[in-house]
Amino acid sequence: MDSNSVSPMPELAPIAEFDKSPPSPPNEEVPMDDLPPPPATISQPEGNHINKQRSRSYDSDDEERGACEWCEYALVITLATILLIGVSALTVFWVVYYRESYGWADDIPEKQFNLHPTLMVAGFITFSGFSVLLFRICRCFRRIYVKLLHAIFHALAFPCIVIGFLAVLDFHNKKGINNFYSLHSWIGFVAMGLFGLQYAVGFFSFLLLLICSKGTASFRASLVPIHAAFGVLTFILGVCACLTGLTEKALFTLGSETYSTLPPEGIVINAIGISVVAVAILVLYTVRGTGGYRLRKVAQHPS
Repeated sequence: MDSNSVSPMPELAPIAEFDKSPPSPPNEEVPMDDLPPPPATISQPEGNHINKQRSRSYDSDDEERGACEWCEYALVITLATILLIGVSALTVFWVVYYRESYGWADDIPEKQFNLHPTLMVAGFITFSGFSVLLFRICRCFRRIYVKLLHAIFHALAFPCIVIGFLAVLDFHNKKGINNFYSLHSWIGFVAMGLFGLQYAVGFFSFLLLLICSKGTASFRASLVPIHAAFGVLTFILGVCACLTGLTEKALFTLGSETYSTLPPEGIVINAIGISVVAVAILVLYTVRGTGGYRLRKVAQHPS
């Protein structure tokens, strides 16, 4: 092979020509809202967030009330307080002015009977009504103080109901009248049984609160809605017992013919009954205004 001969060079591919013009901007820009949020530096559990919202709404419950709501609250509480005291005062006036006052003697058993309507109205209506309204009236008090006042009003109602029951029971025995035959006596007996059960359960729960608050928190929280529901039921049964008892007393004492002419004593008895109905409406309206929200908050914070 000749050394002076040159081998032919292989053909190279042509070099691509690049477009030197600047790139065209995109037709659509991505909005900032579509971009994913930046990662959080500190992640908080979801449960803590919910608890904060609950505690915040619970603490600001009273602060978010408007002027109209506060006026309605003050009006309802004032009317309920006046009626709760007035219904007992009106009952005392009726007994003293028309029924020859009170007594506990064998010669005049009717005076002993007069203790029955007065003490039952005081126990089932006045004291029990105040014990229900306390959770609405004492909004600025600590819950332990409200429960203490609640127990005190029930403690005042308890001897009134017991003595009133013994008075009418002894009166029937002296007069030879059968016991527990009327609708009034049946309703009153059920109301007394529920009241005693409620008092025992409430005292036991309150005693547990004083002895071991943290250890019994879940148990007392589950007991709150049951105790509240049966408390309202006992109050309603007490109202029904008072209304049927007033009607029964008016018919037995005045007679149907005299009572139909609406004598002055009949007007007073009807006024007592209307006052009891008005108290029931205001108390139930106040409890409804408190609502299940309030009961849930008490259940979440039972101490």
